[in-house]
Amino acid sequence: MIFDENLYRISSNPPRFCYTDHATPLDQAKIGLRIVLVERLKTMMKRTSKVLALALAVATASTLSVVGVTAAHADASKTACVILPDENAGSRWEPGDHPALDAILTGAGFTTNFQNAKNDPTQYVTLGDQMLATGCGVMILTDLNGAGATVATKAKAQGIPVIAYDRPIANADYYISFDNNLVGQLEAQTVINGLKAAGKNPKTASVVCGKGDPTDGNAAMFWGGSATVLAKAGVKCAFTLKGTWDAPTEGTEFEQAYTALKGKIDGVVAPNDANANAIITILNKNHQKVAIGGQDSGQVGLSNVLLGYQTATVYKPFHAEAKLAASTAIALLNGQKPAYTKTNNGVPFIFAQPILVGPTGVEQVVKNGDITTAALCVGPVAAACTKYGVK
Repeated sequence: MIFDENLYRISSNPPRFCYTDHATPLDQAKIGLRIVLVERLKTMMKRTSKVLALALAVATASTLSVVGVTAAHADASKTACVILPDENAGSRWEPGDHPALDAILTGAGFTTNFQNAKNDPTQYVTLGDQMLATGCGVMILTDLNGAGATVATKAKAQGIPVIAYDRPIANADYYISFDNNLVGQLEAQTVINGLKAAGKNPKTASVVCGKGDPTDGNAAMFWGGSATVLAKAGVKCAFTLKGTWDAPTEGTEFEQAYTALKGKIDGVVAPNDANANAIITILNKNHQKVAIGGQDSGQVGLSNVLLGYQTATVYKPFHAEAKLAASTAIALLNGQKPAYTKTNNGVPFIFAQPILVGPTGVEQVVKNGDITTAALCVGPVAAACTKYGVK
């Protein structure tokens, strides 16, 4: 039996042996050795094929991974990521801005990712990191004690445009807000009007001044407007609060002011309605009413205005601001460059106009759809709604 090498092929079904009539033991040994060698060669080739297949799979997977990231970012490029600063009582963000922004963005066919930092700057940055890991096509950030700038820096490093919403962020691509200097002017004018209505001379009145959080760029603009009006009227602050957007902290600071001034307070320039409410709680506890303003015109602020606890509130129609922000975001998501006419510290600034609202102006806020009578006219406020024609 002789092994015929020409007949032994490496194929799917090779012939195992080919015999002739005269095979010596040595021939058989050679045949066996050659079969072993060929079998090993086949095994090596199979293993090589597997290695090649694995290498191809790894290369393919790597390519798909890159494609997957691209695809993920392609989907993310149609997502607007929004971080709001707090859920404080009287705050407009969740009941107002959130649904307003969401309706416009999703109505235009885009995906949204909303988060709330709940007045925690550290949590704000964490939320930003999570959003960026998931993917965003644009970020709309309402700053909280400088945390917005940290997130904006990370977003821009990834080529994601940033819209500073309501509060300025130095490194944002666009800033959407109201004329904040005018907001401050209206807040101060509210106090002056209240003092005059109570028959008190603004020049000799005891006025407590709140400035908002000093790390918030808006607060500086609000106070800049207020300070101008107060100075023009001859008002000097009898006590200046440290400045915060946290209502409970503002309440504690006002108690200190109340004690220091022995309750002799004629007016308060409050930075917003939430802080004004904390101050009003203390005033009510001491059976005292003073001239006090605020801003935002949410349920708490409007209720206090109707009940006579708050002189007026600066109405910032958040639907108008939300529309400007959403329109800017949509343009950016579509690869367009939004138009603007002004800048704020070098950042393109697009703004809406604020409106001062007293008791007789609350009805307009309802008509504009920024609050419903079902939410506002409840409990003791219901009678005030009837009195001022809010329906």
